[in-house]
Amino acid sequence: MTEPGLFELETVVVGQPKRSRWRSYVGPALAVSTVNETPLAWVTYTDDTHAVLTKTSGELIVRIEQRGSVEFRFTDPAHRLVGTAGTRRILKTLRLTLQAEEGRQLLLTRPGVAYIEWHLTEAGPEGVRAQEVLGQVTVSTIDSWIGLQQYVVQMGPHLNASERRTVIASVVCLHRLRRPPGDSSAPV
Repeated sequence: MTEPGLFELETVVVGQPKRSRWRSYVGPALAVSTVNETPLAWVTYTDDTHAVLTKTSGELIVRIEQRGSVEFRFTDPAHRLVGTAGTRRILKTLRLTLQAEEGRQLLLTRPGVAYIEWHLTEAGPEGVRAQEVLGQVTVSTIDSWIGLQQYVVQMGPHLNASERRTVIASVVCLHRLRRPPGDSSAPV
């Protein structure tokens, strides 16, 4: 029996890989894995505005381009637009607006700055959050000395593979908004 693919799983973990405190780290910026820590994919920043999500074999899944300080575009290996994410402000972000390839609009929101849980819902008319929760992202620190972050992404069965890809890519964007490259300050 084969393992389910990255976008078939209902729960994945996106996090900064553990590293030595005394050596410089040269691996991927983020790792995507199962809850049992089986690696599925890597996120590597190619420069300050571009990242790539690749399978552990090296096969490209999606490119993430940051446009301005709060907008992101997701493209597939053929350079087709497959999703977007954005927010209104960079500091104390409380909401990301997502658009999947098929056009379904989703919201990733948290009730307040102190909350560690983000809720995934469908965007209703005029961007209003729908009541049904389609998923959840829980943020935690896995190494407080270095400040390594981890995001447990739970996605409900009502999301298709394209929407799951958009959600996982948006968690990479959320991490980038909370912890800009080279920034050692506390998350926002």
